Amino acid sequence: MRRKNRQVTDWKEIKEIVGRCKVARLGMNDDGKVYVVPMNYGCETEDGGRLTFYFHCAREGRKMDVLKKNPQVCLELDGKHELMEAEVPCGYSYYFESLIGNGRVEMLSEPEEKVRALRIIMKQQTGKDFCEFHANAVQAVCVLKVELTDYEVKRNMP
Repeated sequence: MRRKNRQVTDWKEIKEIVGRCKVARLGMNDDGKVYVVPMNYGCETEDGGRLTFYFHCAREGRKMDVLKKNPQVCLELDGKHELMEAEVPCGYSYYFESLIGNGRVEMLSEPEEKVRALRIIMKQQTGKDFCEFHANAVQAVCVLKVELTDYEVKRNMP
């Protein structure tokens, strides 16, 4: 990271940033072409800095075809956007907070694992704890798990 003064290393702050965001962009390699998909997510945070992201999606489509060939992904999320005005055009900047990380997608198959992940996603997105998921819906949905192997968190705030 070039701007070390913007790096966020405090675990509490990292968890807050991840918790505030609602959309992550999942970057994939589609035979040498970059393919990026915005997705809602849920994130599980564990002491020691471990971040595990969960996504739900259809079982078929370009994203799934790409991930089956190459499960390595880059994940990006950002938030708290605000324009920082200045007197001259090149003095303008932007306030933000962001995370960029790398990991490997795992497609969950066990119903119990999928339900646990779906609960995490729903909690992140709605703030509510959901207990019941219809078995047919759980069977039909694809749930992706990405444990980040490395990541950097950055913030530019007033």
